Amino acid sequence: MPALARERRTVPLDQQTRVSRNGRRERRYQARRLEILRAAGREFRSRGFVETGMRDIAEAAELSPANLYNYFQGKREILFFCQDSSLDRMLRALARARRAKTSAAARLRLVIVSHLRCLLDEVEGSAAHLLTNALPPRQLRYVVAKRDRYELGVRHLIASGMRAGEFVPGDAALVARAMLGALNWSVQWFRPDGPMTAEEIAEGLADYLIRGLLRKPESVRRFAPERATTRIMAKQVPEDTRLRSAAR
Repeated sequence: MPALARERRTVPLDQQTRVSRNGRRERRYQARRLEILRAAGREFRSRGFVETGMRDIAEAAELSPANLYNYFQGKREILFFCQDSSLDRMLRALARARRAKTSAAARLRLVIVSHLRCLLDEVEGSAAHLLTNALPPRQLRYVVAKRDRYELGVRHLIASGMRAGEFVPGDAALVARAMLGALNWSVQWFRPDGPMTAEEIAEGLADYLIRGLLRKPESVRRFAPERATTRIMAKQVPEDTRLRSAAR
């Protein structure tokens, strides 16, 4: 019998049960924090960060103010969680794109679509994405460092496409910053009740931004079939669904 199997069998049953319960409790706790975050995001968007109070967030999340403080000590902690969670999602999408065995344009398109869905599709970080300056200095440094790591990864994707001759040559850092600036600004003008859905905007902007990079712009529809992007993106859905379900 393998040593690992023998080791598992020696763990008392009550200890295994306790560990399992603690795991479920932690998942429910984190999922509930995400639900509060989404409620806070809606309030930040409609009222503004300064005007939004913890009582407003508690009401939007269907919690008592006292219960809300079991999850967050203040709205700046919620804002930090918004930033941290959205950057985690973007970094996971970036990692999936880098592993994908496809063209540089297809990988970059996946990152763009994931980025916009994270900002616009009622997911954490959307309304608070441009509010990093409201964070305390230590948390701000942490978020900026993570954001820089994400930007560097996008820059590397663009540079790899330039080296491969798939993209026109240029300054990859400049292109990455211009592209991310355009994507991030979408939170200012997007309206959930507008004429286009978040998914339509994500797909359209991805085509538009990448077309300007391609050596052969007419190939924009060949580099990333919608089915391929949907297939890769779908890997994120079970995780999000699981977290939401655990909150209930």
